[in-house]
This record gives sequence, structure tokens and C-alpha cells, in this order.
Amino acid sequence: MASEPTNPDNLQALQHLIDVVASLRSPDGGCPWDLEQTHQSLIPYVIEEAYEVVDAIQSGDSRAIAEELGDLLMQVVLHAQIASESGQFAIAEVAEGIAQKLIRRHPHVFSDLTVTDMAEIHQNWEKIKASEKGEDLATTQKLSYKLKRYARSLPPLMAAMKISQKAAAQGFEWDNVEGVWAKFHEELAELHQAIDHESKENQEAELGDLLFTIINVARWHGLDPTAALQSTNRKFIQRLEVMENLSDRTLDNLAIAELDQLWQQAKNKLK
Repeated sequence: MASEPTNPDNLQALQHLIDVVASLRSPDGGCPWDLEQTHQSLIPYVIEEAYEVVDAIQSGDSRAIAEELGDLLMQVVLHAQIASESGQFAIAEVAEGIAQKLIRRHPHVFSDLTVTDMAEIHQNWEKIKASEKGEDLATTQKLSYKLKRYARSLPPLMAAMKISQKAAAQGFEWDNVEGVWAKFHEELAELHQAIDHESKENQEAELGDLLFTIINVARWHGLDPTAALQSTNRKFIQRLEVMENLSDRTLDNLAIAELDQLWQQAKNKLK
């Protein structure tokens, strides 16, 4: 299959980034912060940068998308640099590994396999993926296997919605929405009980049950809990911003009554 000619500017830019990250990690004149980082310490930044890419895409701002993709790419290169320093792997293995995986999983593109529809493409993908991992295809098709993957790979809120949707599709579902609301009130009462009388571990368990039930309420009503929470976060910040603009003092120097008054003013102004 013919491929597009290599763009030397792309390769040069990528190599420049690799060199810059290597310099930041150099014991001889590198950045102290970068030198302290490990795979584990960088986990929050990987998540943060991925979310900032999503936010940029949703904004439709191409400059912002390019900038945030750059930040995310830097995380990939930095992790590869850290691994290369201990002889684990290098950026070349990362890039070649994903390239080979894409070739293997797209035989309808990179070989003479003929497919008739998207369902067949997906089926082939799952077969190849199972083979790569040394797993039986029947095992990978089990509901529990798929749900474990969602719990492992997605942010908790998104994972909960996906798990709820997949379980419901297999019949693990309430008869009506009243049953979901009844479960919500049951879980709310159990959280109250745990907070009043039980251990921190049990309190968190009950909080998780309540949150999962809220996700199911959202699913039944066709609501996106991630979008809803993001909207609330933005709204809260906007109100705080208006409060700060209205006040001649910083918020931490205001009494509760003053804060409440400013909050109501900000709420009315944003309406």
C-alpha cells in the first residue's frame, strides 16, 4: 500500500522536543523539578493535560487544540525519557509499538483482507486484540471483562456511566424510573447512617453507592453527568469571579454574611 511521503519538518520538530525534554532531565544543568519526576508523580499531569485537550476541542479553537496537544505530547516524551534513563524503553519503542499495533489491527487497510461493514471491522479488531494479549475471545466478550476495562481505563464518572449502560443493556436494570429514585433514597439514608455511626471506609463505600445511583438517574433521564458537573464547576467559578470583582477585599477577609450577600449578587448578575 502506498504511503504519504515523510515530512522532514515533522521529524525535525519531534526530535527537537525529544532533545529539549532530555536536556530538562539532564543531571548536568537540567531542571530540578523535571529531574524529580517519576512515572507515578506525573499521573495527575497526564490526566490534566488530557482533559485540557478535550476542553480545547470543545472550544473549537484550533490554536488551543494545537497547544494542548503539545502539552500532552510532552507528557508522552517525558515518560519515555524517564524510562530510557533506567533502560526500560525509549520513545522509538513507544512510537513503533503503536504503529505496529495499528497495522495489525487494520488488516483491511494494510493487507488484502476484505470487510463488508463496520461490524466486521469491530469483530476483527476484538479478535486480534484478544490474540495479542493471549486471551480467549470468549472471555473478552464477557460483560464482567468489559466492565473491568472501563473501570480501569476511564475517569470514574465516565466509567460509572459506561458500566451502567452496558449492564442495563444486558438486562441488569430497574423496571421503571421510580425504582431508580427509590434506590437513590435508600443509598442516601445509608450514607447518613454511615457518616453518623460507621468507619471512614464504610462512609466512602456508601458515598460511592450513592454516586453510582445518581449516574443511573442521569442515564434514565438522558442526562450527561460529566457535562453537568463540568457546567456546575464553570458556573461556580464564574460566580466567584463576579464576587471578587464586586468586593474591595479578598474573599478570605469577608464574613459569612458578606460572602452570602455577594454570592446572591453574583447569581443575579449572571442571570
